[in-house]
Amino acid sequence: MHTSLIFINGLALSIGLIVAIGAQNAFLLNRALRNQHQYILALFCSITDASLICLGIFGMGSLVKAHPNLLLWVTLGGVMFLLVYGAIAFKSATNSHAMKADSSQSEYSLIKALTVAASVSLLNPHAYLDTVVLLGGISSQYEGSEKLWFGFGAVSASFIWFFGLAYGARWLMPFFQNTKSWRVLDFLIGVIMWVIAMGLIVNIAAM
Repeated sequence: MHTSLIFINGLALSIGLIVAIGAQNAFLLNRALRNQHQYILALFCSITDASLICLGIFGMGSLVKAHPNLLLWVTLGGVMFLLVYGAIAFKSATNSHAMKADSSQSEYSLIKALTVAASVSLLNPHAYLDTVVLLGGISSQYEGSEKLWFGFGAVSASFIWFFGLAYGARWLMPFFQNTKSWRVLDFLIGVIMWVIAMGLIVNIAAM
């Protein structure tokens, strides 16, 4: 597979996992709207995600080499996760919901902001499932430079998303408050997850 396609695959998968608004993104968005340490928080979140992604890609890869049959089971698990994740996104696309900024006017010191960011980043079990288990397992189908390109794509997604969120928060907020736009976003996430799942199924068939 061409390295650019591997990079895009890692980028698309990571973006699909990150974009779903959770506590980490919500906190960064809220601080960015108040112009409080948003770029330092974006860097912190990016490095945290990148570290977990690298741990998954290189740690899981070594484990799979030691247990070859593990690749099949990890890939199957990844397929099931992606299908369920996509289904949840499609279901969410049918609901009326939007993100609202915190009405609190409280100021956060840098230490407090980083402490909260660390909590919502590292105390979230889905973060480990997405980065260490899912991305790490999927990366096991690549070897050598291909794995590096996949990891580069996945890591790039973190920096692009978090800094984009920090920089464009005031322009993004109307988007997240618009129910129709939110439904489109959820639908696109579902499409990305299912397309990648179909690709993994093709790889399993070729094993």
